Amino acid sequence: MGVTVDRPTPAFRAMYDRLATRPAWTICALFVVGATVGRLLGVTVSPTLRYLPLAASVVLFGLPHGAVDYLVPARIDDDRSRTSSMVVVGILYAAVGGAYAALWLLAPLAAAGLFIAITWFHWGQGDVHALVVFVDADHLDSTRLRAATGFVRGGLPMFVPLLAFPDRYRTVVEAWVGLFGADLSVAWLFAETTRLVGGSVFLAATVVTLAVGYRREGGRGWRVDAGETALLWLFFLTVPPLVAIGVYFCIWHALRHVIRVVAVDGDSAVDTRKLLGRFAREAAPLTALALVFLVGFAVFVPVTPTSPASVAAVYLVFIAVLTLPHVAVVTWMDRREGVWWT
Repeated sequence: MGVTVDRPTPAFRAMYDRLATRPAWTICALFVVGATVGRLLGVTVSPTLRYLPLAASVVLFGLPHGAVDYLVPARIDDDRSRTSSMVVVGILYAAVGGAYAALWLLAPLAAAGLFIAITWFHWGQGDVHALVVFVDADHLDSTRLRAATGFVRGGLPMFVPLLAFPDRYRTVVEAWVGLFGADLSVAWLFAETTRLVGGSVFLAATVVTLAVGYRREGGRGWRVDAGETALLWLFFLTVPPLVAIGVYFCIWHALRHVIRVVAVDGDSAVDTRKLLGRFAREAAPLTALALVFLVGFAVFVPVTPTSPASVAAVYLVFIAVLTLPHVAVVTWMDRREGVWWT
């Protein structure tokens, strides 16, 4: 059973609504309209421009959002010092991240599959926290329903693009394993039959999860959940994967986590500029260090990246290595806050 802590104050919830919901909804909707109109007019985005959202994530919330993990234990646990917090998280990142980096060298296909699974779980995890804590989604009144919602929410960015853009999805994953001299020998995964069956099952899971939630409590929380789910379905079905993932990473997942972190930093005054400025200062040292390690990682991989696609692959694999220990930190936060236990 998790230990439930105080929920954010109304002022922090208003900050969340102002920064992390309405702007993200608007931006995603605009991308859906733009992608749809562009397709009707036969306009395509150049391959280079597709990487811009990912490039922006280096500094715009994406990479930095996990760069304050070293402070989290001390802020959640009053009995832990900042030094102890830094040591524990540092060991976690070195051990777990190092082991995962080794897996990419030894078994890149397995590592790529694990990356998709971890991100599926983690992005669903982030949305469930936001719904439970910031939105007061009363319909998520059981552990099973929260788990089902996490499965759906995580699958929207990680699975839906495969349904609409199988060739581009495959190209991205091939670039990951190609860095380590491996081939993507899972053609069946991208076959039309597989996508049809998988898409039908996932759509059914989406509808059933929302229907069960509606029967529990069809109030504002459910309407937010259903509206966001529908929007993300459209977003990932229409916007090219690299663009969609880059945009989602920056303005949806990472920003929500940033607000979560600043809401537990002990500052009762909700001064948005002050809080985000503080977060930026605290995240800057490890973000800069991560960029140094990123350069070293690019040298470390067996195949030298020479194209935008391979450079993006290096960045994404590096993010994968950082994501696994980050998920451990966030899961510990979830347990302390009672996110998955009712």
